[in-house]
Amino acid sequence: MASSKEYLDFILEQLSELSEISSRAMMGEYIIYYRGKIIGGVYDNRFLVKPTGSVEAMMPGAAKERPYEGAKEMLLVDRVEDREFLQRLVEAMYDELPAPKKKK
Repeated sequence: MASSKEYLDFILEQLSELSEISSRAMMGEYIIYYRGKIIGGVYDNRFLVKPTGSVEAMMPGAAKERPYEGAKEMLLVDRVEDREFLQRLVEAMYDELPAPKKKK
C-alpha cells in the first residue's frame, strides 16, 4: 500500500519549523531528509526513522519495523501529533547520521 500525500504533508508540517526539511517520492513512498541527510521516511502511512542512539534513548521500546521487504529495520514514531517531540527527535539524531554520499 502506498502512502498518501496527505500523510506526508502532515509529517512535513509537523517538522516545518526545522530548516532544510525535504522529501523525495520513491516508489509510492517518501524519503525524508534533514539538512541533506536521510532521517527516515513515510512508508504505508507510517513515519519510520533510522535507529540511532539518540532516537532509541528518546523512544525506548519503540516498535522496530521494516519499511518494505528486505529493508533494514527502522523505528516507528508513534508520537507524530507531538510537534515539539518530532523536532527534538530529528535534531538529536542529525549528528549520528552518515554524511550524504557524493554523486558521481
